[in-house]
Amino acid sequence: MQTLQADFQIIFERDPAARHWLEVLFCYPGLHALASHRLTHWLHGRGVPFFPRFISFLTRFLTGIEIHPGATIGKGVFIDHGMGVVIGETAIVGDYSLIYQGVTLGGTGKETGKRHPTLGEHVVVGAGAKVLGNIQVGDHVRVGAGSIVLRDVPSACTVVGIPGRNICRGCNKTFQPLEHSQLPDAQAVVIRNLYDRIEQLEERLQTLQITLTHS
Repeated sequence: MQTLQADFQIIFERDPAARHWLEVLFCYPGLHALASHRLTHWLHGRGVPFFPRFISFLTRFLTGIEIHPGATIGKGVFIDHGMGVVIGETAIVGDYSLIYQGVTLGGTGKETGKRHPTLGEHVVVGAGAKVLGNIQVGDHVRVGAGSIVLRDVPSACTVVGIPGRNICRGCNKTFQPLEHSQLPDAQAVVIRNLYDRIEQLEERLQTLQITLTHS
């Protein structure tokens, strides 16, 4: 009950559109999917056949969110909007993580054993991001929308791009989960550096031309 209560309360903290408890209780598919998963995970852990997967299938049909009964999900996790979210059998999601629509926590092939990612606590995974394989994503990590993460990510990092690259270390604990505008633009920084370098070279070239002309 404490876990379900944390799942419910975190919505009011993370979603400015959540104004009334009835609205949250009946109109948030992420909450419904997590509540269903708590049940299916409990049944799965006790070796109950068929029913956990069948309930998971019905939940996917009703919410658009597919969570395998074997996945381990911590308390206070918020799946915002949620349509198209897929969480694999051996995935682990830490407490108070935030997952947006279209996210996949999946595998990379037909390997057996632990084949899905492990997310730490307070992780934010942006819309459409894919975190694939048996990799470790540390605490307070932010994964930019549309990124594809294939390697381990240390704690307090920001990951963007395809494939995902760490572009900011040790800066995430001060950010709020919904401040997506705080994500650094790695490509813009590189382009700006190149532009500044070209300007410097042009100035040096002009100076050299003037010197040669006067000589």
